[in-house]
Amino acid sequence: MQNRNYQLELDKLIASIPEGVRPKLLLHACCAPCSSYTLEYLSKYFDITVYFYDPNISPEEEFFKRAEELKRLLSEMPLDGAVSLIVEDYDSDEFYSAVKGLEDLPEGGQRCYVCYKLRLERTASLAAERGFDYFATTLSISPYKNARWLNEISEELAGIYSVAALPADLKKRGGYKRSIELSKEYGLYRQDYCGCVFSKRDRDIRVKSRGEQ
Repeated sequence: MQNRNYQLELDKLIASIPEGVRPKLLLHACCAPCSSYTLEYLSKYFDITVYFYDPNISPEEEFFKRAEELKRLLSEMPLDGAVSLIVEDYDSDEFYSAVKGLEDLPEGGQRCYVCYKLRLERTASLAAERGFDYFATTLSISPYKNARWLNEISEELAGIYSVAALPADLKKRGGYKRSIELSKEYGLYRQDYCGCVFSKRDRDIRVKSRGEQ
């Protein structure tokens, strides 16, 4: 199957928006660093509500630390258009129930796919419930996240919830590099693991391995 260029698809979608119109976008966010470039870019064209729904994050203190950094970024970063924030209640049981039986799989595999779908489905459902024009996620800005999976899941959910999915591969055109620059500019906390207890476990193994070499 031919690889799709989701950035070009987004370009075409943005170009099709009538002048003076700003569609409403519900943007799932995993953290402030990934949100920085995403908001700088997309706020030029959309009125955005950032949705911090991440029951995968562990421990609980990490969840609130990331939420507070996201709030701070939104208060300090000049953006085009209206940007607001919803922080969903923390309930890690939602994540553990979803990935039960997948705990020992490697990072980047089926457990991550299930985690993507968990967060994207809640985002699509809320977008439909509140009358948003589009939904999307910041996750594709990371070189460690599978943009094809994210877009395929989003398109499937768009059909179920009758709300449009925004095609995106935000790492393209230097998006990831720009997020690092903005993180330095605003002094953002950049975590060194994805967020879940399993990614932290794998991170700790890598750190220990490097220390023993």
